[in-house]
Amino acid sequence: MTHIIDRETVQDLLATRQAQLVEVLPEREYTWAHLPQAVNVPLSRLDRAATTTLDAGRPIIVYCHDWLCDLSPRAAHRLDRLGFGEVYDYAVGKMDWLSADLPYDGHAALVSKSVRRDPVTAVLDDPLGALTERIVADPAGLAVVVDEDDVVQGVIGSRELKGADLDDTAEHAMRLGATTVRPSEEVEPLVQRMDRAKVDHVVVTQPEGRLVGLFCLGDARPPESDSDQG
Repeated sequence: MTHIIDRETVQDLLATRQAQLVEVLPEREYTWAHLPQAVNVPLSRLDRAATTTLDAGRPIIVYCHDWLCDLSPRAAHRLDRLGFGEVYDYAVGKMDWLSADLPYDGHAALVSKSVRRDPVTAVLDDPLGALTERIVADPAGLAVVVDEDDVVQGVIGSRELKGADLDDTAEHAMRLGATTVRPSEEVEPLVQRMDRAKVDHVVVTQPEGRLVGLFCLGDARPPESDSDQG
């Protein structure tokens, strides 16, 4: 019998049960990014791996790309058919793991490796007057407003400070609906989108809306050489 599990259960099974973690995507996708400790057994080679690679005496966790990918449920049911007694399907896949800002192996250049993790932050009731000095002194010129659960509520930048009443709170002054991205975003296409939108900074959050940090356009570009500057 197979069981569908979430990322917290994956972490628990790896830490306490020595579970085997198996990515069933093709090798190219595995080398791009995979969960630490995961081995690559594409679904087409699963029957052979059942006798040569996998240990029937230990729990097995299979995963693929995301919840729309059906390779992991197919693999889980195949392993059950082959007699493996404890099989788990991390059905939401590695994109859930990567978007949660968890570590990974592979050559992918993701936002999680370039994010600035010390942005100016404020809580909803912070007085705007005390916050303004921190915003002006910060290179990003931006504060991220979060609630008691560290979930992003809005941002305050120069546009919001212009003409604002410094006796107001951060909640009153903040801009709602700020664009966010996940740590699982690839850097290069994100930089291209930011260039087109003429945006220098974007807030990075986990899928639950919790703040990870800021992705800064300047940090993602190599410094200009003397020849570039003419």
